[in-house]
Amino acid sequence: MYSTRYSSPIGEILLLSDGENLCGLSFNSQKSDVDSIEDNDLEIFKKVIRWLDEYFEGQNPKIDFNLKVSGTDFRMRVWELLSQIPYGETVTYGEIASRISPTMSAQAVGGAVGANPIAIIIPCHRVMGKGNKLTGYAAGIDKKVELLKIENGDDFAC
Repeated sequence: MYSTRYSSPIGEILLLSDGENLCGLSFNSQKSDVDSIEDNDLEIFKKVIRWLDEYFEGQNPKIDFNLKVSGTDFRMRVWELLSQIPYGETVTYGEIASRISPTMSAQAVGGAVGANPIAIIIPCHRVMGKGNKLTGYAAGIDKKVELLKIENGDDFAC
């Protein structure tokens, strides 16, 4: 694995790649147990950094690079559903659960959302609690609020 760091307006971000695909994106406040070699010149990192620059400028950039995640079938399904949440919109854990199965629990979905390896790009920050209440975010609620403000303007209210 290869890594590089990105200084965002809301904190430093660690990017991980296998050399061709983006495999991880996390805030430094999150723990990473992946051994990696720093390489700031990988083409994939240049594309992701360009995407992040545009995102933090308030744009809705298109993903023009490959993502590679691995997990259980359940987690992969949840992450796929996260990727379908439109920019600037939110859904609840319960809504995601009901898309998977009428008997699926919101708590199970929450566990999968919390294990998302590619924050921001797989937009787990767009998931809210019951009644659209602001709930947990692996990097901290303050970062979730800031990401939602970027997408919704400073008038986003929690």
